[in-house]
Parts: sequence; C-alpha cells; structure tokens
Amino acid sequence: MRSRHSESTQHALSLPAPSADAKALSAALVEEVRRAIDDAGGSIGFERYMAMAMYDPQFGYYHNGSRKFGAGGDFVTAPEISPLFARAMAGHCARALKELEGGDLLEFGPGSGALAAQMLTELERLEALPGRYLMLELSGELRQRQHDWLRTSVPHLADRVEWLQALPAQGFTGVVLANEVLDAMPVTCFAVREADVLERRVGCDPGGAPAFREYRADELARARVDGITASLPEPLCDGYCSEFNPAVDAWVRALSERLERGLILICDYGYPRREYYHPQRRNGTLLCHYRHRAHADPFFYPGLQDISANVDFTAVAEAAAAAQLDLIAYTSQSQFLLGSGVLDTLELVDNDAERLRVAQEIKLLTLPGEMGDRFHLMALGKNYTPPARFSLRDFRARL
Repeated sequence: MRSRHSESTQHALSLPAPSADAKALSAALVEEVRRAIDDAGGSIGFERYMAMAMYDPQFGYYHNGSRKFGAGGDFVTAPEISPLFARAMAGHCARALKELEGGDLLEFGPGSGALAAQMLTELERLEALPGRYLMLELSGELRQRQHDWLRTSVPHLADRVEWLQALPAQGFTGVVLANEVLDAMPVTCFAVREADVLERRVGCDPGGAPAFREYRADELARARVDGITASLPEPLCDGYCSEFNPAVDAWVRALSERLERGLILICDYGYPRREYYHPQRRNGTLLCHYRHRAHADPFFYPGLQDISANVDFTAVAEAAAAAQLDLIAYTSQSQFLLGSGVLDTLELVDNDAERLRVAQEIKLLTLPGEMGDRFHLMALGKNYTPPARFSLRDFRARL
C-alpha cells in the first residue's frame, strides 16, 4: 500500500488545487458524508468517515479511479522505489515455503501490483514459487491495474496469480504479506480533557463541511483508552489527542483462524505503544497524502487524498498472542534489510552509474531520515519455526 516519501506541508491551503472534475467527485462524497451525519443525529465516528473517504464504492479514494501510486500519484511505495525491498521479503518467503514443503502466498492490499511482480520474479529465481499468488483486493479499479501490471511485467507468471475479495478458507498454508495495510484501516479518534475521555467524531461546521466534534466516549472506547493509559509510564496529559485501531484484533484473529501453518509478514510505519502515545506526540499520528505532500487535515477534499494513521505494534503483538500466533520478530525496516544482505547488492553491480542508483535506493530504504527507522517489520507464525533470523537486531523487547 503506502510507503511514504513525500514533501511535508503545514496546512491544506498550501496544497495544489484539484481539477474541476476532481472537485465535483469530492463534493459528491461530502454530500454522502453529510447525509450519513444527518441520519446518525448529528455526528458519525471518525472510523466511519475514514471508511467512506477511503473505501466508498463510487467516490472513495481507492475506488474512484484517481492515480494513487508513483510519481504521478500521491505517494510511492517501497517496491516502486526499488526491487530491493521485494528481494529481501522474497528471501524469507522462499525459506518459509521450502520449510513448509510448499504452500501459497497471500498479499493484502497489493496496490499497483509492483510488489507482486517483483516477488514472483525473485521467487522464480530462487526456485521457490508458491502454488498460487493470491491478491486480496476489494477495489475493482485497482484489480484491473494490478492485472495489467503483471501481464506487462511478468507475463509468464501472471497465470499463477488469483484475486480474492475475502480471506481464503480455513486450512491456508504458506505466507501472508501485509505491506502497509494496517495504517489504512479506519481508526477511532479520542481526546483527553480534564481527566475524561472524549471521542472525536465527525459533524458539520457552520458551512456544512465535515469537521471534528467531541462527545463523551462510550464505555468501549473509554475501556480501550484506559487500557492504553495503564500500559504507559505516565497518564496522557490534558488535551492529548490520538487514535486507536478498533479493527486490528479482528483482523489478526481472522488470519489466525484461517492459517493452518505458515508465516505472516507485516511491514508498516508505526511505533511500540510507549512511543506511539509519547507526550511529544500529543496531536496523534493521522497523516494525509495528496500529490506527494504530507499534511494532517483529513477533511481536505475527501476522496482525493490518502488518510492513514501509524500502527501501534504493541496492539498487534497483543492481538497475535490472543489469537495464538507466535511473535517471531519485530524490527526496523533498516535492520531487516541489512540483515537480509541488501548491501551485498552493490558488489554485484559493475557499472558506476548503476551502482550509484542502487546506493541511492538503499539510502531511501534504510536511512533513519528516510524510511529505515519509520517503518517496522513484524513476523508472526503458526506451527512454524523460521530457519533463519530476520534482522541484525530484534526489537521485541520494546513492545
């Protein structure tokens, strides 16, 4: 899905203006949001707003036909920066598939299809192709783009690919890839005011535009925030605003129920809980991307921009334990790639210009100021023990 490498901006007013057609599409989505708000009595949860803005079947960001990925879209993904990311992933997938004596590979949210094409190419080189390469994609428009990409880039392997719109049946054996999937799940927003927990819902401002409105949180949300606070070294300060992902438990549990034996690889940007809810992060982690500009206004032209939130990897680890999955590894993207031998790639290049290009790709993927320390990889397993370590350093103790 979304490995960000974007220019930051302070507010929506500095963003490029969309076309007239794009504005009309966004206006149609806003009308749907207004109707939902009216039908709900004046407000809807932010998770519902985010779901509409991102996944509405007609006007949502991932369904409306706008360009998302690459230089002409709103962000680039790690596979679009370089095939080095896929090669590292493929190495671990190949070992897992051989250890499992076969199996399938399931990729969530395959985006442009770039990761799938690169994974298939590398797995073929390693003589470890999966029985099937399954792609779980809900957007018909993106499925077509993925199909076209694969038919163009790896035509001899494209018939191995199958598209799903729901999780496979129970008994799945193989590897599951979730590259920047959890950050796109709708989140619940909250605020701490005078030692009370308020839910930041979505209503309409005097001009009719979607805007945050705060209400006393229900018992479920309060219990979730109380649980977060209990695991922190100090209480959240007055005025602290953040979010949590209400769907992560069900997502992990559903995976575990269907996985008979295998490996789950999750790569995303986020933090362990103590870092996620750090006092310096008092405005939360909501992040929007529009034409390679990053900003924090989720109400800027709904349907035309990506909306995401960082991942609380402690919550993922807790969900995995509850679902009887083993926590195999947790590390940064830089440590994962370095441990997978990404620097060895330079020794295989004998052209100066090519070596310079590869070196630049490695920097973008591994340096702390780029993607190296902002993105993390978590490996979960079921009835499976990995034959090799996943990284130079393991950060499970930070969870």
